[in-house]
Amino acid sequence: MSGQSVQVLLVEDDALDAQAIQRAFDKLKIANHITVASDGVEALDRLRGENGYERLQRPYVILLDINMPRMDGITFLKTIRDDNELKTSIVFVLTISDHEKHMTAAYNEQIAGYFLKKNVGEEFLALPELIRKYWRLVEFPSP
Repeated sequence: MSGQSVQVLLVEDDALDAQAIQRAFDKLKIANHITVASDGVEALDRLRGENGYERLQRPYVILLDINMPRMDGITFLKTIRDDNELKTSIVFVLTISDHEKHMTAAYNEQIAGYFLKKNVGEEFLALPELIRKYWRLVEFPSP
């Protein structure tokens, strides 16, 4: 990755879940910047630099909830995959939904992985560690 710092865009409508994710990153001393968007609409604004938000610079990884107001995670995924500038975004789904239809729909939109929030505790700490290893080992194209 040649020294690039990977940003995390956390798309999560539940403030307590967002805090828990941020604490898990802090506990593992992962210092990458985390930007929180409360739904898919705000996440798109942040990715595109619209409606008063500064554009999120690459490289970034998106952690996406499925069940959100205004724009749910599956609609968000379809929207970014149809956008020429955003279609290569790396997305991990992090959700309470263990419905097969959600999982299949997410993988159909080329997500990097599907994680369930109910796997809390030590298993939950494995997610930030996996993402840290991912961005340390995977090469990203120049922004």
